[in-house]
Amino acid sequence: MKLMIASDLHGSEKYGELLFERYREEGAGKLILLGDLLYHGARNALPEVYSTIGLTALLNAHKKEIFAVRGNCDSEVDQMVLEFPIMADYNMMFMDGHQWILTHGHLFDEYSMIAHDPGAVLLHGHTHVKVMDRCGDFYVMNPGSVSIPKDDEIHSYMVYEDRKFTMKDVTDGQVIDFFTIE
Repeated sequence: MKLMIASDLHGSEKYGELLFERYREEGAGKLILLGDLLYHGARNALPEVYSTIGLTALLNAHKKEIFAVRGNCDSEVDQMVLEFPIMADYNMMFMDGHQWILTHGHLFDEYSMIAHDPGAVLLHGHTHVKVMDRCGDFYVMNPGSVSIPKDDEIHSYMVYEDRKFTMKDVTDGQVIDFFTIE
């Protein structure tokens, strides 16, 4: 199954619309969102076209396709307007023989990893910095930020298919990098 992975939308309707354009183009079966969906947070500048109401409507229109976890900027108020669950601090799934741990990154990351199987894939956001690497006995993947990148100017997301993670630019879908897991 082809999956799309994104994090840190921070209320940007503009980048939310671009994300769903790429989602349609990619033909992914599900969209995994790693938190910080609606609020921009006190440490971040307002993202372009900041509209939590517009982004909420866009996300709710795709509620059956979204699998999400809570970010440090997500709240119970956000859950009240979103029509899919977002309040889990982490979740797990299994894909192609690997345990996947989905979290935002403010509680668990490559430096404070929860119990896991060897070869697990840790997917997190939070830092707004793109990462695809092996870390000890697990892999760490961070799609960067859809709306407020902090490592460069590239607004990004990931696609997963057949053990391969591909980092892409949300503005045009161009490949930035890729990483294949064993």
